Amino acid sequence: MTDVCLLNLAIADLLLVCSLPFLAHQARDQWVFGDKMCKAVLGIYHIVFYCGIFFLCLISIDRYLAVVHAVHTMRARKRSFGVIAAAVTWVAGFLASFPELIYLRQEATDDDYMDCYFVYEDTSSIHFWTIFSLFKMNILGLFIPIVIMTFCYSKIIWTLFHSRSSKKQAIRLVLIVVAVFFCCWVPYNVASLFKALEFMYPSTCESSKALRLALQVTEAIAYSHSCLNPILYVFVGEKFRKHLVRLINRTPCRLCQAIGSVYSQTSSLEERSTTV
Repeated sequence: MTDVCLLNLAIADLLLVCSLPFLAHQARDQWVFGDKMCKAVLGIYHIVFYCGIFFLCLISIDRYLAVVHAVHTMRARKRSFGVIAAAVTWVAGFLASFPELIYLRQEATDDDYMDCYFVYEDTSSIHFWTIFSLFKMNILGLFIPIVIMTFCYSKIIWTLFHSRSSKKQAIRLVLIVVAVFFCCWVPYNVASLFKALEFMYPSTCESSKALRLALQVTEAIAYSHSCLNPILYVFVGEKFRKHLVRLINRTPCRLCQAIGSVYSQTSSLEERSTTV
């Protein structure tokens, strides 16, 4: 089940990263890729935006079951259940991206600037749906995941503290995972919350510019979390490192084989010192 969750998290993160060059070009110049690409790229972006966060929550629940209720959930944590949970998570991410998916389209602004954004048919509801989307992102993208991750990882740390074996490295990794999630997503969601409040209570031009800059900076920090996920959830795993070294040793590249042999020797020394 863990491998299924990590695979789907990797797919969501890769799709999110692949959409960023299009958004970067639009931010620098304008949207030049057409209406169909607008709906496809921005639609995928909004779906995987929520799916990535939901899969992090699913991984937290999976780890909670594996550590806190290891004996009772051994049969439930199978690949088939992982596939079902992943499918439900993709559906949840798809539903969470509404109503943005319906109103995505390419449209020219007043100064003939082509833009890809939400075009609501009823102009009187633009204000409401914009505020709704920002608050929805804060609730589904931050508050609910924080509650789930805090509960799961606090229970994991409590269980590890009371176990007989030394689990300092595992506890340190859990704290790093939670801290990185907070540092990456909290600033962007706080800036989005202030943006929603600005729609409700209009502010001055200078504060609006400052808020727009804060959104751009914090959004880039939030996107970087997709690049940190492989390090936090995969590369630190002992099983993954062993498979990676085995794969490197099979490649025809001599330099890669040398690196793999050095890394395997270092890993074996670390395991011996840990055992001692």
